[in-house]
Amino acid sequence: MRLDFAAVIGIFLGIGAIVGGNLIEGGTSAHLVQYAAALIVFGGTFGATLLSFSLRDIRRALASLPLVFQTKQHNPDQIIEQVLELLVKARKMGLIALQPEIMKIENPFMRKGLNLVIDGMNPAMIRDILYQEITTYEDSLKQASRVYESAGGYAPTIGILGAVLGLIAVMKNVTDPSRIGSGIAVAFVATIYGVGSANLIFIPIAKKIINRMHEEVFIRELIVEGVLGIESGVNPYFLRTRLNAFLADRETVA
Repeated sequence: MRLDFAAVIGIFLGIGAIVGGNLIEGGTSAHLVQYAAALIVFGGTFGATLLSFSLRDIRRALASLPLVFQTKQHNPDQIIEQVLELLVKARKMGLIALQPEIMKIENPFMRKGLNLVIDGMNPAMIRDILYQEITTYEDSLKQASRVYESAGGYAPTIGILGAVLGLIAVMKNVTDPSRIGSGIAVAFVATIYGVGSANLIFIPIAKKIINRMHEEVFIRELIVEGVLGIESGVNPYFLRTRLNAFLADRETVA
């Protein structure tokens, strides 16, 4: 795992641009700090999101946050070479000879696939088991992404609700000039919090999780093809050509 500098820079650049623009226009950072507005927007958004999803979904979404700021260092070419080395050894010494090599493999998905091969399962069953795991992984991250996407949908509307509440406070205290300013501040800052958090945090996080999912699914599908090639004992040249074509197809689509 390594830090995703694009994600870190993106979130700081987005928030920094808002704060910086406010300072250039003559405002201060204190103008953007309104606890009442924060309570309305973030508390309301969390409540609406919690009502929409189960606690399990919320925990899953929180657990997926590291995917946004960290990325796995997958090297498809290295995986192909590793698969071919295992294939050559299996053709020379038999599948059971791969048992000691499995413990050296870092990728848990590949380890599982090779264990299924050594256990003697037929190719159709191996494919079904591995693709079922891929499907479960996809469903888990898609649900986590929906949590953030939903929060991004609720936040602007609740921001408007906060603005309305602030304006109501202003109208109720129109005879007391000392309280008009705070009411207006809550009104406008609540809108900033709602729209800003949705478009700078929640929705981008949802999209980043989906992008991470696509990257991992591609690697897993590549591994499935490699594992099945090892199980069938195909010619290494044929398997290399097949896996390289698989890689080329993905790059063409991207």
